[in-house]
Amino acid sequence: MGRRLRYVPLAALGALLWTVRELPVSFGGRPDPELMKRSVQFADGRFRALAPEVAPTAQDAGGLLREMLFGGQRRRPRRAIPLVPPRPDSPTDGLHVTWYGHSSSLVEIDGARVLIDPVWSLRVSPTQVVGPRRLHAPPHRLAELPRLDAIIVSHDHYDHLDAAAMRTLTKTQTAPFIVPLGVGAHLRRWRVPDERIIELDWHEGAEAAGLRITAAPGQHFSGRAFTRNNTLWASWIIASGTRRVFYTGDSGYFPGYTEIGAKYGPFDATLIQVGAYHPAWPTIHMTPEEGVAAHLDVRGGLLIPVHWATFRLALHAWSEPAERTWQEAKAHDVPLAVPRPGERIDVDDPPAFDPWWQALG
Repeated sequence: MGRRLRYVPLAALGALLWTVRELPVSFGGRPDPELMKRSVQFADGRFRALAPEVAPTAQDAGGLLREMLFGGQRRRPRRAIPLVPPRPDSPTDGLHVTWYGHSSSLVEIDGARVLIDPVWSLRVSPTQVVGPRRLHAPPHRLAELPRLDAIIVSHDHYDHLDAAAMRTLTKTQTAPFIVPLGVGAHLRRWRVPDERIIELDWHEGAEAAGLRITAAPGQHFSGRAFTRNNTLWASWIIASGTRRVFYTGDSGYFPGYTEIGAKYGPFDATLIQVGAYHPAWPTIHMTPEEGVAAHLDVRGGLLIPVHWATFRLALHAWSEPAERTWQEAKAHDVPLAVPRPGERIDVDDPPAFDPWWQALG
């Protein structure tokens, strides 16, 4: 017993030293202000949000504390979240979307593959010692994904930009990383070759495997360490000559969705952020009802909700985003698919709707 107790402080000290060593690398790089200046959203050394962020009040803080202590929301399922393994016989023609959990998704258009916001780490944090932990394992191994044609990162928050995943994809794939302005500095810090990094302002695009990938506005913010809004955030359009997919990234609800729909829509499918919301955060994350409204604004076809069921980033119940999205979609006659992690959805022939989360408690 005495020997075991002696090793506990040493293990804790080792974890602390590892964390301190890794923090600067996890934070990422320092963007070049000269590059940022080409964006009209950049002023006084920072990117400006479309709407002023609502500062939390003392009443908001008190409400958050009461919810945390007495709210009673079930923030993790009683049973394991079901995972769908990869299928080796998947067809390559048509339009398919695979959801891996949180916002990580694969969009396939006639065989061209675009990976969105790949996060495979155990925690979304500067360190893997503490921070929000997964509710389920990644359903597919990152190193075993099929050949990719592009990798999109919507913004630099830890639940969307995973340093470990970037390193793995640099080794296992040859696809370019298409990111908002400034995010390339993080990738360079993690030794992604410069020739594989494409940085875009809003309404700029890049070509990959016959697809046009375009950055579009969003209402959010950025930052990985002690600075805020020194990199840009974006929503994304993935389009071929005949098919279009829209991904919101993280965003509050804003009038720009109607403009995106008019300029780039209609869309065959949308990947809409519906989780991690709270009344105190209206300008950074949408509620499920706002997510359905955004889908209608951009003139979406099949709605696929993302940003839920993987990390606990708010105080609502873990399954509430899916339940509320389902109810709102029914109210507006919106086609909806809620895949299990790892499930591949044929956008032209989606499966019969199944509220699978309800059986998990």
